[in-house]
Amino acid sequence: MHIFRSERYAAAMLLGAAALALLLANLPFGSALIGLRDAHLELPALGLDLSIGHWISDGLLAVFFFLVAIELRHELTKGELNSLTHALVPAIAAVGGVVAPAALYLAFTAGSGLAEGWPIPTATDIAFALGVLAIFGSRLPARVRAFLLALAILDDLIAILIIAVFFTRDPSPLLLLAAVIPVAAFWLLGRLAGGRLRLPIGAAMVLVALVAWYFVYSSGVHATIAGVALGLVLKPDVAHRVHRAIEPYSNGLILPVFAFSAALVAIPQVSLAELSAPFWGILVGLPVGKLLGITVAGAIALHFARRSGGTLLKIREIVVVAALGGIGFTVSLLMNELAFAGQELVRDEGTLAVLLGSAIAIVVSAFVVRSAARRTDPADEAQEEDVREPIV
Repeated sequence: MHIFRSERYAAAMLLGAAALALLLANLPFGSALIGLRDAHLELPALGLDLSIGHWISDGLLAVFFFLVAIELRHELTKGELNSLTHALVPAIAAVGGVVAPAALYLAFTAGSGLAEGWPIPTATDIAFALGVLAIFGSRLPARVRAFLLALAILDDLIAILIIAVFFTRDPSPLLLLAAVIPVAAFWLLGRLAGGRLRLPIGAAMVLVALVAWYFVYSSGVHATIAGVALGLVLKPDVAHRVHRAIEPYSNGLILPVFAFSAALVAIPQVSLAELSAPFWGILVGLPVGKLLGITVAGAIALHFARRSGGTLLKIREIVVVAALGGIGFTVSLLMNELAFAGQELVRDEGTLAVLLGSAIAIVVSAFVVRSAARRTDPADEAQEEDVREPIV
């Protein structure tokens, strides 16, 4: 499973799964595959009736957000976000990388009645962005990777808040309060585990995690938020062990399965002029909005950080990260499903826009990263060792 810890292979698996799904969905038997994804698996005793696609996006993807929460806590306590000085530039850049794509989307969709899709182009895919950087930017200073990681983590934090606030349907405060009990039990079990995670405690933690997921899902809040809560409360040393154990399965199975499910879309037989406004808003918002937003906001933050002597970053390194930030993919696909859940045609066009916009961002970022790597001063390259403390 070691191969699935590699950022390069994780990105390749995601891209391959999405490309395969798009191909299969447009073959003669594609409608049968789409029908299978939309078939329901019901658990009447628990009152759960979800399609296979929703079991993947609401269930499996909670594991991915659990790992994201572990990384977020690590960065906030021991990593690149553990002080205001360290967090200033990536935080401001992350905000710019959300505001600009959302503004572009809203400009394209003005008057269409489909403004609810504005969060779709605001996301950055950590696995993909780090994979592209690993392939094309191995000679770049380690601070570039650290900055990208910090920005992507903050971007995910914003995405988590967006999901919790804007995609909650008729929330039940009582059920949400009930979810606090298994989350607290999960925290307690993590404390009892000590330095080692033995089978009985591990099994109990899985059980209470499932209970927490059930209550969060039933409350009307998106179920992935359960994964976030569990990841944030887990004791750091146990969290590192759990992250190391689960990461290969997330990279090699969970994310590719989600990418395959989300990209299983029949390409609409329409002309360019007939494509919906959200398609263009997402297609432009991801590669262009992210590049502009992160670059401009990051440059402003960099100016003030330099005056206080708080960073070694250069403006061209901000541009590198800004180009990588346009790779939305996983979280953008999830946002698309949530925003257009009841509008199948718009949702399908949104999926295509996410895939195309991310593909454009991959090509652009590969060129930008490679160009920056060629211009790297050898002395600058040797200046730092890898500054990212391992999560595991």
